[in-house]
Amino acid sequence: SSWWSHVEMGPPDPILGVTEAFKRDTNSKKMNLGVGAYRDDNGKPYVLNCVRKAEATIASKKMDKEYLPIGGLADFTRASAELALGENSEAFKSGRYVTVQGISGTGSLRIGANFLQRFFKSSRDVYLPKPSWGNHTPIFRDAGLQLQAYRYYDPKTCSLDFSGAMDDISKIPEKSIIVLHACAHNPTGVDPRQEQWKDLAAMVKKRNLLVYFDMAYQGFASGDINRDAWAVRYFIEQGINVILSQSYAKNMGLYGERAGAFTVICSDAEEAKRVESQLKILIRPMYSNPPLNGARIASIILNTPDLRKEWLVEVKSMADRIISMRTQLVSNLKKEGSSHNWQHITDQIGMFCFTGLKPEQVERLIKEFSIYMTKDGRISVAGVTSGNVGYLAHAIHQVTK
Repeated sequence: SSWWSHVEMGPPDPILGVTEAFKRDTNSKKMNLGVGAYRDDNGKPYVLNCVRKAEATIASKKMDKEYLPIGGLADFTRASAELALGENSEAFKSGRYVTVQGISGTGSLRIGANFLQRFFKSSRDVYLPKPSWGNHTPIFRDAGLQLQAYRYYDPKTCSLDFSGAMDDISKIPEKSIIVLHACAHNPTGVDPRQEQWKDLAAMVKKRNLLVYFDMAYQGFASGDINRDAWAVRYFIEQGINVILSQSYAKNMGLYGERAGAFTVICSDAEEAKRVESQLKILIRPMYSNPPLNGARIASIILNTPDLRKEWLVEVKSMADRIISMRTQLVSNLKKEGSSHNWQHITDQIGMFCFTGLKPEQVERLIKEFSIYMTKDGRISVAGVTSGNVGYLAHAIHQVTK
């Protein structure tokens, strides 16, 4: 018999399944609201102008293809830390942090998970919000950590279950790990308000929890890089030494370039050096060193004043388009005569929206209208355009009236 005869067929990925069904559909009005990548108002992939310019710079300088150091491109990691922490951050200025380049958000999370597995001795337990990004569970589980959960989203109101979250977090054993989405919570689009973040920070401090921030959408959520990083910076100001993953997939549209970073805030610069040495030891047998091109592009954009300025305008225009689609969807639903309260669509933020649609309603949208999304009613607002928002509103009204 074969070495692999015992290997069972794995379950299909739910989001890829949506895409495959969409591709087979012949309806000219079909919509794919499953995919987590930005689209312009014509429904096409969008490469930022500042990215094209950075690429032209790289080409004109005839740069080499040598290996990067294990921890990545130094100009990129420094600029990533500054972007997340803020140029006036005490932690940044005093050098009590270490940032290594990771293979986008997922790879950076995995570096962090492996680091925790090896060096966080207090607990194996990682507390995720209910729900969280689907990939969080296998990332931490495959690194040898135990998954737990705290209440986060209230399906009845399609908004934050703040009292439930605070209640659950107040009962998490001390010195456990808690994952927080810095902004644009995926999949719900529901974020705490600043006052609520302050309460969460106080609770986390009181319970002495290690905070792992996942920041995949800085600038892409509100259109303002500082506003989107507010929670991360506030926690650090409160003396909470967080760890952090960043991704440039969404905010620079560098999806396939796999540009990301992992940061540990330490008690002093000497501790940061020790942590950095161990991160390199972890990374070396995983992939030796990170990819060059995406880090170069991001680094040139972040470190060239004109390109950085252009990027801030472009990331705001992407965020604004998403926000405007939310508004247009709600106004079209009202025009259709829907009597439901759809305010949660505009209250939520970022690429994703939890519509509150039930699985049987989603099923009808797919069968009757060729509008594809995951069963939980999550839609990627990036798949909505001014050309199809009316059709989407009509279809949603038909299945919810």
